[in-house]
Parts: sequence; structure tokens; C-alpha cells
Amino acid sequence: MSARLLALCTGAPSPLPDGKLSAIDKQERAGPIRIGRLGLDGDAQVDRKHHGGEHMAVHHYPADHYGYWRTELPAVARLGAPGAFGENLHVSGLTESDVLIGDRFRVGSALLEVSMGRQPCSTLARHFEQTDMVKRIVANGRCGWYYRVLEEGEAEAGDIFERVESGAPEWTVERAFALLFEPKRVPDRAEIEEFISLPALGPVWRKKAEAKIA
Repeated sequence: MSARLLALCTGAPSPLPDGKLSAIDKQERAGPIRIGRLGLDGDAQVDRKHHGGEHMAVHHYPADHYGYWRTELPAVARLGAPGAFGENLHVSGLTESDVLIGDRFRVGSALLEVSMGRQPCSTLARHFEQTDMVKRIVANGRCGWYYRVLEEGEAEAGDIFERVESGAPEWTVERAFALLFEPKRVPDRAEIEEFISLPALGPVWRKKAEAKIA
């Protein structure tokens, strides 16, 4: 499967509407951008405890979801351009139901591996000035996901986003998100243990799954 990279986005710390600093508001960058082991050149994370690092180096949010959000939140002008969800990669042709934990994608000269989905947090609610933003994402599963960088390289808008190796069979980002966050979903122990055993699963989501067993 292949998709298309529409934009690469980076951000610098700036105040949210409530005054707290965040780098969630990413802006589209022109030209080739280097993708290193810890993310895109020029990108920042303010809360390094919950964002960034080897297993959350690059954030992908589907361009395919933007039409939905513009309908749901017509007053949010920021949805008119890439980077509104804090994503580094604004890509068409892939959503959470298409992507497996452990999938490997080639974009430009970089090789990326899906580690886990993105957990919605209060920063998104403050960024969009929507108090129910986390609840909305939990309900609709439009979460986005993270990559670790297996091979550093460069990419630019217009590059093909190509899956070169498939990850864990049946473990889509959509299913993983539902297992961890869907309120009415009651996974059995065997399903949780299978999820925990996925070699490519990022440590943050592995710990959340382990807590369900505990």
C-alpha cells in the first residue's frame, strides 16, 4: 500500500489559550526536512515526559480526518491547514484502520516503524478550545499514531509514503486504541497478553495494557 505525504510540520513552544506553553501547533515546512532518530529537525516538545523520545519520535495524523473535523468544529479556523493536531506528517491515504502496529514505511530516504497510537490529552482540548475534545476522539477513534525512526533520512511534501513491511497481523491502530480507551470494551486477558507481546509496541501503551491485567 502507498499513500502521499502532503506536508511535513514542526513547531516551537508557544502559549495555548490558557497561557500554558506547548509545541502542539505545528506549521507546514517547505523543502526537504531531515528526520532523525528523535524526530524532525526544528521540531520541539515542551512536555518531554509525555511527548517525544525514541518511540514517539514522529507523529502522524491522517489528512483524511480533516474534513470530518471541519464539519464537527466549523468555528476552529486552525483546521484549515496541516499541523493542527500537532502532527509532523500530514498524509493522505492511510487511517487507523489501515495501519498495523509494527508496520514499516519508507518516506523519502527515512524508514519509520509504527510503535503505538496517540493518546488524546487535555492539551488538544486547550489547543482547540473544546472541553470535550478528548471525549470526541475516544468516541470516534481518530487518534493518529507515532513512529520510531529505524533509518534516518530526508523527506519532503509530495513523497510517496510506502509500506515496505507489514506489522502484527490484525493489530491495527484502530483495534489497539479501542482495547485501551473504549469505555464499554471489555477485552479478555488473552487478548491483552497478545497485545503486550507485540515486539514493536511502544512502552507507553505496553504499560497501559499491563495495568489492565494488574
